[in-house]
Amino acid sequence: MDALLDDILVLDFSQFLSGPSVSLRLADMGARVIKIERPGTGDICRLLYVSDVRIRGGESTIFHAINRNKESFSADVKDEASLSDIKKLIRKADVVLHNFRPGVMQRLGLDYERVKQINPSVVYGEISGYGQEGEWKHLAGQDLLLQSVSGITYLSGNAEDPPVPMGVAVADIIAGTHLTQGILAALFQRLQTGEGSLIQVSMLESLLDFQFEVLTCFFNDGNRLPQRSSLGSAHAYIAAPYGIYKTADGYMAIAMAPIPKLAALIQTDALNGYANPGDWFAKRDEIKTVLKEIFIQRTTAAWLSVLEPADIWCADVYDYNDLLASEGYQLLEMEQWVISHGLKIKTTRCPVRVDGVFLTSEKGAPALGEHNAAIAKEFGLNQVSSR
Repeated sequence: MDALLDDILVLDFSQFLSGPSVSLRLADMGARVIKIERPGTGDICRLLYVSDVRIRGGESTIFHAINRNKESFSADVKDEASLSDIKKLIRKADVVLHNFRPGVMQRLGLDYERVKQINPSVVYGEISGYGQEGEWKHLAGQDLLLQSVSGITYLSGNAEDPPVPMGVAVADIIAGTHLTQGILAALFQRLQTGEGSLIQVSMLESLLDFQFEVLTCFFNDGNRLPQRSSLGSAHAYIAAPYGIYKTADGYMAIAMAPIPKLAALIQTDALNGYANPGDWFAKRDEIKTVLKEIFIQRTTAAWLSVLEPADIWCADVYDYNDLLASEGYQLLEMEQWVISHGLKIKTTRCPVRVDGVFLTSEKGAPALGEHNAAIAKEFGLNQVSSR
């Protein structure tokens, strides 16, 4: 199968997660990605540990996960000769992207207006933390901080819990997904017009869009704040039984279900007074308390054997070991091996399939400045920038 984005050249100035997640997905789809890194240190994410697991030369697992299938060109963009080399690369690029705070690329002379003068057909993508205007624009666009101001931390956990952030970098990855979508749309438009575009995404806007369902409820409900249920909370705006319950040997998740039907299946009279669907939200804590006392009496498998055949939406609650052992996970073939300087690293693959074919590559993350000499020769650069 031909690569979807064959002959598309991406220059990626970004660091950490949001921007590199964009170039990762473009690389998965066949684009050539040249990662522009600072000599000496490179992308700070090389040493950003999400655990105590390190890969090559002290580099982090997260760097290798998000920068596979890319090339590295190290250059000091504050140096005149190196900046000249970068501009030569820009002339050949289809996409330029970064995730610096507003004003940084302008000070470097690499903002959209000046890049467009070098290459009028370029698609220029940028991710900021809080947008391009206002008193927040220069604040650090870090995932936990964005989650904290976005309201999303009041959607997880139970009513008496403090604010609960999501345990993944959701702001980074959602913003990266949105910028990828914008870049792909701009590349399609360029086929028709020959003109480039400026595509802008902020992490805050992406997190707000991520909450479109609950924010729409809030806007149209007199601005009443979401109220988490007291136990088994999984969604602040969904009625009982929606949530996670402890069983005799683990946990079980239950989604939307009619309370009378559920009561008949689990053989309890304690829910007989909740036939009115309006009560399933208004009195959800009462209902969940009853369910909590019943579900603890039997194993997860025993309950699933009763509920699943009756088309009650329910599931076991897995940890990673449980997940990897399951047939459902194994059939997806989500794991792949990449090779970085002879080191084999297991990671996840791109979730997209095209005509039933996975988008995979064995090419691992590059060493800092690994491709300087080859890129300098190919593009006729003035010098091979130092690592």
